[in-house]
Amino acid sequence: MKKKVVLIQDNVDILDIMDHVLTEEGYDVTPSLTTEPIDNIDQIEPDVVIVDDNIKGKKKGSEVIEDLKSDSETEDVSAVLTSTSPDVPKKAKECKADDYIEKPFDIDQMIEVVKKNA
Repeated sequence: MKKKVVLIQDNVDILDIMDHVLTEEGYDVTPSLTTEPIDNIDQIEPDVVIVDDNIKGKKKGSEVIEDLKSDSETEDVSAVLTSTSPDVPKKAKECKADDYIEKPFDIDQMIEVVKKNA
């Protein structure tokens, strides 16, 4: 069975690239430019959630991950924070993300992070 990835990014080009690469790697990807898939996380049941910190919406990506990790229903879902910020390792740790991907990212490194966490 395919591993499921919810992919939330702030940039359509990056979203498309990551979606394409992960689909090629055999993942079932739910791509979005908004946090909408998080509202349907019970139906999607992802193995890993990848969220950009600068996502458009009411919350930052780090806050979305913090919410997931503080809810007993979703605390076991792997969460990966992405950002262009040099603070991303610190932010990821603070919001209890399982991992992070710094942008601009190396595609092989991104795949490794997803494999490790999915």
